[in-house]
Amino acid sequence: MTDLASNTQVRSPRPPARAGLLIGMLVLSAFVMILNETILSVALRDLTVDLQVPTTTIQWLTSGFLLTMAVVIPITGFLLERFSPRQVFLFSLSAFSAGTLVCGLSPGFGLLMTGRVVQACGTAVMLPLLMTTVMRLVPAHRRGATMGTISIVIAVAPAIGPTIGGAVLSSLGWRWMFFIVLPLSLAALVTGMLQLRVESETRAVPLDVFSVVLSAIGFGGVLYGLSAAGESAGAEHPVPPWLPVVVGVVSLVVFTWRQLRLQRRDRALLDLRPFTYRGFVVALLLTALLFMSLIGAGAILLPLYLQTVLHASTLVTGLAVLPGGLVLGLLGRPVGALFDRVGARPLVLPGAAAMTAALWLFSALGPGSPLIAVIGIHVLLMAGLGLMMTPLMTESLGALPDHLYSHGSAILSTLQQVAGALGTAVFVTVATIGSADRTAGNPDASGLQLAFMVAGCIGIAGLIGAWFVRSKRPAGREET
Repeated sequence: MTDLASNTQVRSPRPPARAGLLIGMLVLSAFVMILNETILSVALRDLTVDLQVPTTTIQWLTSGFLLTMAVVIPITGFLLERFSPRQVFLFSLSAFSAGTLVCGLSPGFGLLMTGRVVQACGTAVMLPLLMTTVMRLVPAHRRGATMGTISIVIAVAPAIGPTIGGAVLSSLGWRWMFFIVLPLSLAALVTGMLQLRVESETRAVPLDVFSVVLSAIGFGGVLYGLSAAGESAGAEHPVPPWLPVVVGVVSLVVFTWRQLRLQRRDRALLDLRPFTYRGFVVALLLTALLFMSLIGAGAILLPLYLQTVLHASTLVTGLAVLPGGLVLGLLGRPVGALFDRVGARPLVLPGAAAMTAALWLFSALGPGSPLIAVIGIHVLLMAGLGLMMTPLMTESLGALPDHLYSHGSAILSTLQQVAGALGTAVFVTVATIGSADRTAGNPDASGLQLAFMVAGCIGIAGLIGAWFVRSKRPAGREET
């Protein structure tokens, strides 16, 4: 009740212009940070040669980034209650800047991976901070359109990451992907120190460290096991790939049991009561499938196909995915405004159909496929995802009562990162195992086709799930 009251006090006296300035600053900061999720995707081939490690290991620079975010995001509920928005913002940008510097100076894979983890810690904190600030400053009747802007950050930044990475890599080394971002993050840090002032109340809240450890072991075990399956293809592996998967699943079961017990005393790291709302669960599952396709297929598999099968340069690879990224960005706010009028299903159904069609079309590509066809299919994929993303994000949170919004937002943000990491690990592993020469550790045309087929099956699951989305325009949150 105290939190709701403080939110009301904060929202009313804030001048609209000031609110727009603060949200704009947070959006730009988040854009720069989330861009790093996939900026290295076009450099996978170069990094495997330069660092002398297989593709299934290099992909951890992306999936490890996403996994770290998935582990840290639930902790942000504690951070946002314990510290002020300004303090959280300064920590976020400081961690991201430090990680970026470490990545740029790293001589090998180990230190580069460390820098990516530090980067991800800062990025993970920024997302809930952005969502919380929007809820405090934006009136309820405008949140659909504002969600469209946020979806631009969450979806377009990773979508155009390969474009920016390709442009940099074509004339400079991969380290410059970090050296170019570093001044931008430092500028955002200084701007936040001078401008960010959002009223809030802080209170001492407990942090269940055991829950944090369980979530890290759970998500990390599952993803490591899937990645190890690809690395061990055609070779002996010291640890059976199924073992970390089993350990991860058991840890997640214990994590769930512990949260159910702790939430009775309002001490859960991640309150699971949002899962009792049908609308939230349906939108959440579809969002997971969406992010598996966006990150795993669109941002990782496609650049690998362009470079290893079509032998496109890093610059051409980056430019090839640019039109799709622009389409995704342009659809953000119009789709959000349209959702406010017609609801989710009229948008999600055609979006899921377009996503499924694009993924299966990708599976039909081969060494002789024209580049223009690849670009066209990618645009179709991004258009489908653009029709789905904003309605699903808004629908999922709109199904919850006010007191569960922060927990629902944390669950949604966590699952987005887990799904992206899972998609990356699964698709790269399938591509490696399905390749003709599995001992090389790098996917070829046949392996990539098989991976796109798996992605197509995920698209079919999303198309089926889209029929369960509510058809009417949401007039308000569901009642308990």
